[in-house]
Amino acid sequence: MSEKHPTILVVEDDPNLCEAIADTLELAEYPTLTASGGEEALLILARENISIVISDVRMMPMDGIALLKAIRQRHPQLPVVLMTAYADVDRAVEAMRSGACDFLLKPFEPSALIAQIDKYALPAPGEITGVVAHDPISVNLFGIAGRVAQTDATVFLTGESGTGKEVVARFIHRHSNRREGPFVAINCAAIPESLLEATLFGYEKGAFTGAQTAQAGKFEQAEGGTLLLDEVTEMTLALQAKLLRVLQEREVERVGGKKPIPLNIRVIATSNRDMLEAVRRGIFREDLYYRLNVFPILIPALRQRPLDIIALARHFLIEHGNLAGRPGLAFTPEAEALLATYSWPGNVRELENVTQRAMILTSGNLIGIEHLGLGADPVNIPVLPSITQAPAATAPALPAASFSEEKLENSGKAADNMNMRDLEREHILRALAEEQGSRRATATRLGIAERTLRYKLKQYKEEGFPVD
Repeated sequence: MSEKHPTILVVEDDPNLCEAIADTLELAEYPTLTASGGEEALLILARENISIVISDVRMMPMDGIALLKAIRQRHPQLPVVLMTAYADVDRAVEAMRSGACDFLLKPFEPSALIAQIDKYALPAPGEITGVVAHDPISVNLFGIAGRVAQTDATVFLTGESGTGKEVVARFIHRHSNRREGPFVAINCAAIPESLLEATLFGYEKGAFTGAQTAQAGKFEQAEGGTLLLDEVTEMTLALQAKLLRVLQEREVERVGGKKPIPLNIRVIATSNRDMLEAVRRGIFREDLYYRLNVFPILIPALRQRPLDIIALARHFLIEHGNLAGRPGLAFTPEAEALLATYSWPGNVRELENVTQRAMILTSGNLIGIEHLGLGADPVNIPVLPSITQAPAATAPALPAASFSEEKLENSGKAADNMNMRDLEREHILRALAEEQGSRRATATRLGIAERTLRYKLKQYKEEGFPVD
């Protein structure tokens, strides 16, 4: 298959029409896969990196609307274009409400099909530069981010803490028409409430005690570029009202000032909260939420994009290793296996911290399980007696044979094997608990066969560990 374009999946139960569409796409150098129905399409999506789905609406037994809804549940960011006859326009409207990005009215010209592909297709893995995106979920995420970057729409990035929301925001800026302008980020949770307004909007000389000179705020500093409002939900309701006015009027007034200053900026906001819950509880203004939520993007947790884990860990190891003057660092296979099965509650930020800690703890070039310290207590530094302390009582001598090098080596190997088994058991049982006892979901999350998981759980139960 050509690597010029990402892969397209065509779902059509009419074999002649399906072949004609596939031929059209392949002539345009688009790698294409075909499915004769919705169930087959879902199986292909589970094992292939697909950039866009082109599906007929009328199919049996699973029609295009049912397929679309299933794709939205399993691959929420994957573009889907539906093909429909004129008589099914009402169903096309329903499809758009269910998450289809567009539809093609039959009969259509080949140029119309290619135009839809060019408009919506996500990039293939490896085509995204400047970020680590190996998992199909991340590829789709940055593909969508690249498309919205071409507009000036306000973007709202949500997701757990540490998932990389600022990385996505910077990616959008770099791929926008504002890339030559400034990228200004402000963490709304890190600045005291009394200073946040002046920091955002700026102030005039004499506006408050200590304001000896006029100062432009973050909005003005971002002129011609992008302003990132990180953790915007941490603002007070009073400040939210002032922010809403700035976004509506596209002008800012400094604290103590009387002259509005026009703005030409792109705004990206982030939050790690459930936004609708925050609105319901009255801690975030509903009108501001809808003003910011023009183009929402949910950043998946690291555990939901497992193929990124090892790639990110290696990236951080190279990056921090080079900064520390220690090139050539690498993880052992056992360490990478543990990284891949850990749940990463702190997401990418925790992974980077673990990588840096492991670099410090290893004295060589290889990082093993013992250096990762996943879920471990802080490093305990033994307290050595000072030279002024009285020496401890001499311990009774033991037979020299009990400290032979061979026995020490074998003892160390046994301890290492035990530690590895304990770590593996701990992570498997933790994943099982977090998946609420579902064997299938746990096996998928850990990247192992369900049969292997059942065997290990049977072992743990026989050894007396609580499995159910």
